[in-house]
Amino acid sequence: MHGIEVSLVAFGVGTVVGMTGVGGGALMMPLLVLLFGVPPKIAVGTDLLFAALTKTAGVSIHGVRGTIDWQVVHRLSLGSLPAAALTGWLVYHFHREAFQVDRLILQALGVMLLVTAVGLLAKRRLHGLGRHLRLTSATRFKRAQPALTVLAGVFLGVVVTLTSVGAGAIGAVALLYLYPLRLTPARLVGTDLMHAIPLACIAGASHWLMGGVDWTLLAWMLLGSVPGVLLGAQWATRAPDGPLRSLLAILLVLAGVKVLAT
Repeated sequence: MHGIEVSLVAFGVGTVVGMTGVGGGALMMPLLVLLFGVPPKIAVGTDLLFAALTKTAGVSIHGVRGTIDWQVVHRLSLGSLPAAALTGWLVYHFHREAFQVDRLILQALGVMLLVTAVGLLAKRRLHGLGRHLRLTSATRFKRAQPALTVLAGVFLGVVVTLTSVGAGAIGAVALLYLYPLRLTPARLVGTDLMHAIPLACIAGASHWLMGGVDWTLLAWMLLGSVPGVLLGAQWATRAPDGPLRSLLAILLVLAGVKVLAT
């Protein structure tokens, strides 16, 4: 594995993360497995820490700009952090069965890449549905928001711990549906990034404890991703959302099919 090549790929992924909040796990994880041949268990643990550190760099800019909705972050975290801790404990408990764990991770990763692609393509339609319900049934919709946000967090906690995929893409789609009027594009990215940081840290803890982190690989990834995410965050409000989302969806479908066929 060549460190410079990893850094260049991470720079591209970091730029996408900074612009959209999407791509930390959804792009980097399959690239580590398919392009660089990293074992799935090592790739997940390394990618989770990579995502946490990369998104910390990006979220600092959103914090200064005030584009983080802390109440929404709190609601998501109530579900995601306990779910991540429980899933991480189960992964740690069964990690000695290396083949079964790697196989589970690959299967879950392939499915999540396809789900993420569908979510990206349905993003605008789900946003429109959420907006319609918010405007026509405002009282009922707002009453359900907190519980549905916590449940969305639970789902994210489980799948992110298993695959490192979902915190950005699926989280963003869920938030657009649940908060169609409240979250502007920039606030959506900032809120999604902020929630992903503690989630990635807790999800990565179990992988770290069972030796599932390649620190040299992580260093090369960060060398490229941190400049990329800072650059991308500067472009967040000007990013061409439609074309970028379509391109990401195509890449994720291809990666998902490839992973499931592995």
